[in-house]
Amino acid sequence: MSLIDNENIYTTPITTLGEFGLIDRLTKNFTPSNSKTVKAIGDDCAVIDRGDVFELLSTDMLVEGVHFDLAYVPLKHLGYKSIAVNVSDICAMNGKPTHVIISLAVSNRFSVEALEEFYLGVELACKKYNVDLAGGDTTSSTSGMVINVSVIGEVDKDKITYRNGANVNDLLVVTGDLGAAYFGLQVLQREKDIFKDNPKVQPDLSGHDYALSRQLKPEAPVKYLKILEELSIVPTSMIDISDGLSSEALHIAKSSKVSVCLHEEKIPIDYTIMNAGTEFKLNPISCALSGGEDYELLFTIDQKDYEKLKKDPDFTIVGYVSDPSEENSFIASDGSSHKLIAQGWDSTQD
Repeated sequence: MSLIDNENIYTTPITTLGEFGLIDRLTKNFTPSNSKTVKAIGDDCAVIDRGDVFELLSTDMLVEGVHFDLAYVPLKHLGYKSIAVNVSDICAMNGKPTHVIISLAVSNRFSVEALEEFYLGVELACKKYNVDLAGGDTTSSTSGMVINVSVIGEVDKDKITYRNGANVNDLLVVTGDLGAAYFGLQVLQREKDIFKDNPKVQPDLSGHDYALSRQLKPEAPVKYLKILEELSIVPTSMIDISDGLSSEALHIAKSSKVSVCLHEEKIPIDYTIMNAGTEFKLNPISCALSGGEDYELLFTIDQKDYEKLKKDPDFTIVGYVSDPSEENSFIASDGSSHKLIAQGWDSTQD
């Protein structure tokens, strides 16, 4: 008999809660006690009062076999992506990144040269986003590679943007285009499967340059914050699109205690992805709603700011915020209304 009877007390599968339900349950009893803690759990970053500015803190973990596959992800690209996706969290708070800390767990199948290749990508991203590598840790792993990146940033107190600031009648806006990263993943997985069946067949990645770049080397949405600053727009709420448009829109709705409405015909999708949909038997709109890893921004603005950005091709108004008594909805291109649900990727699933 074991010292602890695990069978009787540990019975709830993680999959019954999902990633965010699990976080809510594990942290429900934690209440900030430090007077400098402005925001702890529940947004893209924690927020600490440092006097003149707010300090932003976030962390993210990437696990081989769950978040990346080294069969088709170059280590240099992986290093770059590890930094970019964390900088994206800082952007979601309308802030600027300053430092990153990286911890690695690797098995003995990785050589020194392989890790140097990974850090070449890290170095390129740090230079791109003007952040300093401030430390980290390394340890062994029984199998595969685990990457943990913590990022630190700052934001002026009058420009901080949370998920919970959306107001009824605000407009929902996205940057760039959506769905391409998921298509890139499908291309890579298809070619891997073909190679496994016939190692003599060379990968055919032609015609998918944009989708592959969005998957293998995503860029943090730093440039959009500069544009918003030039336009004198401070969003009322904001989140980065890592798990799909629908999931992120529902996060804003829940945090802000409002409802949201998305319009299919407004969702921006690159023309190459629209054309590739038939090849992969995938609906590009579904990929934008649920595919994830786009690392664009979803934010809300007061209607008075509409005139400032309506002609800027970097921004697309995809819907609006409505009264919380209404249902979160998705208006299809044929005019029919449907309940908006989140079907994005969930890291707690098998």
